[in-house]
Amino acid sequence: MEILQIENLNFKYPNRTENTLNKINLDVFEGDFVLLCGATGCGKTTFLKMLKKELSPVGELSGNVLVAGNEEYNPCDVGFVMQNPDNQIVTDKVWHELAFALENMGIPTPVIRRRVSEMASFFGIGDWFYKSTEQLSGGQKQILNLASVMVMQPKLLILDEPTTQLDPIAAADFTSMLIKLNRELGLTIIIAEHQSEELFPFATKVLVMDKGELIINENSRIAATKIDKLSHIYPALPASVRIFRELGGVEGCPLTVKEGRDYLSSHFKNTQNSTYYDKNRQESTNTTTINVSDVWFKYEKNTPDVLRGMTLTVGKGEILCILGENGSGKTTALRAISGMESPYRGKISVSGAMAFLPQEVLSVFLKDTVREDLEDVFLAKKTKCDQEALLKIADKLKITHLLSYHPYDLSGGEQQKCALAKLLLLNPSILLLDEPTKGIDAFTKIQLRKILQDLTTEGITIVIVTHDISFAAETADKCAMFFNGEITSMDKPHAFFSENTFYTTAANRISRHLISGAITVDEVTEAFCESN
Repeated sequence: MEILQIENLNFKYPNRTENTLNKINLDVFEGDFVLLCGATGCGKTTFLKMLKKELSPVGELSGNVLVAGNEEYNPCDVGFVMQNPDNQIVTDKVWHELAFALENMGIPTPVIRRRVSEMASFFGIGDWFYKSTEQLSGGQKQILNLASVMVMQPKLLILDEPTTQLDPIAAADFTSMLIKLNRELGLTIIIAEHQSEELFPFATKVLVMDKGELIINENSRIAATKIDKLSHIYPALPASVRIFRELGGVEGCPLTVKEGRDYLSSHFKNTQNSTYYDKNRQESTNTTTINVSDVWFKYEKNTPDVLRGMTLTVGKGEILCILGENGSGKTTALRAISGMESPYRGKISVSGAMAFLPQEVLSVFLKDTVREDLEDVFLAKKTKCDQEALLKIADKLKITHLLSYHPYDLSGGEQQKCALAKLLLLNPSILLLDEPTKGIDAFTKIQLRKILQDLTTEGITIVIVTHDISFAAETADKCAMFFNGEITSMDKPHAFFSENTFYTTAANRISRHLISGAITVDEVTEAFCESN
């Protein structure tokens, strides 16, 4: 039976000339697990909000959205988990967050206590049930959001890039929760996600959106072979799919790491003598741009230390990617380097002007349009506005068509690109970026990687905090592991990722039994093409 029916859905935002959604027709059946893919700004978030009428944006709308056959449906039938966990939490305690929606629905207290207890047990919230929501890690906040939605017993669960701010292990745990809800409860799930490595194999239906239209609506194995290699979506396909297709595979496209390993084992010989080194990476220079020595920091006098003897050296023109679990202190480390936080012990030396891109990119925007925000950079520097430089940066980041828009009307990925443009106009010698790939598609990540690597040839030093392992593997000159308030390991990407179990790329997990040290899809396919 159809749980969701969409008939000829069209939508246009006010003051826009083109539709954001065009002639969308879709049937979703009970128990489906639907993965929604598409380039940044293609309309995914708008589409998902149309399925939750309380979140539907204002604009010109036509067409019908039916839930369980009804246009006027119970709001509790559709649950929605947002991209940023902090935007959805409304109370100060975990237990109250779980009970809040039920209290507003007028559910009797004994029923509330029973439902809350059940959900807290199912999601493993018992150990932090009485904690303040401000004390939770990013992964815990997102699990709390999911549990707070599930306590209302929705028929349809919608998620908009829920793992984008989670570390790899937390993201895998969250994904496992969704698969369990789908398989054990028969819950219908629709999820938009740029990082589809874990989700793609389990999707009963893959939707690909382009310029507001659904261009592919197939099961995962068929969709994996139908997405064009020139499409912006292709780089987002699981590593096993891309390796299979690049090596000329015809039948039995692998979707998981295990299937990818089996495919390589059955079609190619062992090439363990192929060892990959960090060619085309910047070598360390004799000039140190950032030097951090034995830095300690805590936010309040009687709270635990967030930074515990952090030591770090970054050379001029290097790209350093810092990885680690949620809550380990990575963002605090960036804030300390930028001067936004003052350590009570240790020393930080920085050579050159810095620009800092925070996780909360909306805090970067101050004006009514993107163009005005970019022009404001010149005003802050007390120089004449250089429209040529502005348009050059806008073109490089593919945001020219967004210049007349209000920053708050953009998608998360578009906001990231516009915020980065504002930073680049400052002409900094040091860039500090906190989760710069959050909300942007795989193709845009390739563009961003090239931009950052080009900047290093001009001597600009870049420090990136990221959960995006593939981006770090392909972009960084060095990678560092942050744990418990300090950097515990730092090395070049191949040495850093090759021996890890969880903090490594899917390409490495697929090929490591046959190849020594390959960490990208290109390296894997290159090795097997050469060996045959």
